[in-house]
Amino acid sequence: MQLVESGGGLVQAGGSLRLSCAASGSIFSILTMGWHRQAPGKQRELVALITSGGITNYADSVKGRFTISRDNAKNTAYLQMNSLKPEDTAVYYCASVTTRGNYWGQGTQVTVSS
Repeated sequence: MQLVESGGGLVQAGGSLRLSCAASGSIFSILTMGWHRQAPGKQRELVALITSGGITNYADSVKGRFTISRDNAKNTAYLQMNSLKPEDTAVYYCASVTTRGNYWGQGTQVTVSS
């Protein structure tokens, strides 16, 4: 199974971006989909996740600004990012937990200018 992210880019502080993560190939039963990010010189951190039942969880730093959602029929997850801050600058990775293992996307760069 492959995960392909899209939607990253350059945006000014206060702006918005929407990331998408589409699963393709041999798609196994996806239990959880999530977004992680890694800024230069920092460890990768969980940003948000959503279960197959729609339960969500967010990092404190993005609560109230980011919204994760998924379309189970399309095997796609989304991350709507509003009120972006320069500290949100990072490579954002999609990840999924399936019945046959965990998978990661290749990452998409998000850069927020001040």
